[in-house]
Amino acid sequence: MRVYLRYAVKETLSNLWRNRMMTIAAVLTVAVSLSLVGAALLLKQSAAQASAQWQQGTRVTVWMQPTATTSELSSVQSQLANSPIVKDCTYFSQAQDYAEAKQLLPKSEWDVLSVKAMPSSYRCVPVVPSDAFAIESTFSNQPGVYKVTAPEQQIREMNHAIRILQVVFLALAGVLLLSATVLILNTIRMAIFARRREVSVMKLVGATNWFIRVPYITEGFIQGLLGSAVAMLAVSALHVWYPLHNEFALDTAALWGTNIVVLIVGVVIGSVGSAIAIRRFLDV
Repeated sequence: MRVYLRYAVKETLSNLWRNRMMTIAAVLTVAVSLSLVGAALLLKQSAAQASAQWQQGTRVTVWMQPTATTSELSSVQSQLANSPIVKDCTYFSQAQDYAEAKQLLPKSEWDVLSVKAMPSSYRCVPVVPSDAFAIESTFSNQPGVYKVTAPEQQIREMNHAIRILQVVFLALAGVLLLSATVLILNTIRMAIFARRREVSVMKLVGATNWFIRVPYITEGFIQGLLGSAVAMLAVSALHVWYPLHNEFALDTAALWGTNIVVLIVGVVIGSVGSAIAIRRFLDV
């Protein structure tokens, strides 16, 4: 076993050095491809994080009649508190809504208003933005309710844009990963093709398939590992230096998760690509 391991290590290092130009080509192929894959994954996570923050800012306002009774106010408050689609609600009294109107409206408009003429309101955050429509339909006809308002068009546009972004980034990562696999496979296959005579001779003198295969798989593993390391540096640099808006900015945990995926994909593609590439040369 020791002799076999010594042979595998020696043969792997020898092949890497002897075909160093092909090795550099394979490493660069892995690095460039996985850098793009890692960047696409980071962008997808950024879109998902921004979506979560935008969802937290969605608000539905239940405006109460200025003449709503205490029992009507209590009934609406109780229903909102017990509703499974309402995450949180804050009550604004008539005086608070009047003070807010003074800040938002021009003096010519709020000057004719009075506290008693202002509606009180419940400012609610739905569990998910699409629940705003259900809240609006449920409470619009409740006793004491004047009107229910929600940013319907903005919610539809936001959900549509987020879905498109996530699908695009996921599809981009998949296409790049497929491209990386094909490029790495072809690069390794070209390197093995240059040594097909050695493989044939080893088969003819009685070497088993695994005896021949292991050095090449190890070679692909090392190429994938080195390429992944370069890609991880590129992804880390992108994360640190590329300016993203606050809601799109990712933390270090997201970066490490992406880098781990890049590392695993790189070594798997390198190893499996070598194993697949040498199969056709083992049939002599």
